[in-house]
Amino acid sequence: MSIKKIVVAHSPDADDIFMYYAIKFGWVSLKDVSFDNIALDIETLNQATIKGAYDICAISFALYPFVKKDFALLKTAVSFGNGYGPKLVKLKDKKLKKNFKVALSGQYTTNALLFKIKYPEARITYMNFLDIEKAVLDGTVDAGVLIHESILTYNKDLEVEIEVWDIWQELAGTELPLPLGGMCLRRSIPLHNAIKYENTLIQAVKVANENKHLLSKMLLERDLIRVDYDTLQTYLGLYANDDSIELSDLQHEALDKLYRLGFEHGFYDDLIKSKDYLIPTEYLEVRNS
Repeated sequence: MSIKKIVVAHSPDADDIFMYYAIKFGWVSLKDVSFDNIALDIETLNQATIKGAYDICAISFALYPFVKKDFALLKTAVSFGNGYGPKLVKLKDKKLKKNFKVALSGQYTTNALLFKIKYPEARITYMNFLDIEKAVLDGTVDAGVLIHESILTYNKDLEVEIEVWDIWQELAGTELPLPLGGMCLRRSIPLHNAIKYENTLIQAVKVANENKHLLSKMLLERDLIRVDYDTLQTYLGLYANDDSIELSDLQHEALDKLYRLGFEHGFYDDLIKSKDYLIPTEYLEVRNS
């Protein structure tokens, strides 16, 4: 039997790498399937998903309503903030005007959606997330939203204007976790295969969490992570943890609130419920009964 190759695209930030590499290192596998991976910044992945470039792809949750017809939402490898998240930073003591110029990591990111609702008069420019801190420091922009590991390591000359978590709480009106990123799978993949791929990814995230310290050391030894061990542990505690293994009812509630906000402010054409777009795993139960 021939080996089927499935491409998994994820971002190069620590939590995505951590949640995938149990597969890369051979700790988790699927018979007759070879998983290959590619690491690209999140907005590149968002744009690639719009074009249908990859079988399985990490995305910003805010993108999903735009690709729901072609991709199913996976319930694993998810990242939510809970009292934390991306940060809007500026030079210390700088006063921001209503129409301040701001750098965001991409038009389809979750932080961009929430930012546009909160600051409708701001002048937005998009750039790679790795370039945002420098752009704020050298005055190219008045402020920028930092994501990924940058929220822990930003320059001491910068200060936080507001946490995206606080924007989310204000807009959501309740203390739901902040939806940031997840994964989706191409709908053209046969359903019985899609279920197996998702289960493999669920197992990979579970195994990664169970072997957190060993996997962390292996990733650092191979220069796959941009931060040191202690910072990595802090970061994984935020974004790659037990809550990342499978979407909970509370996380679904948060996603539905995000999609409602986007719909009510004119960013989405229709209102969706996240559970309606998961892979229907009950298919296997029916098939095997």
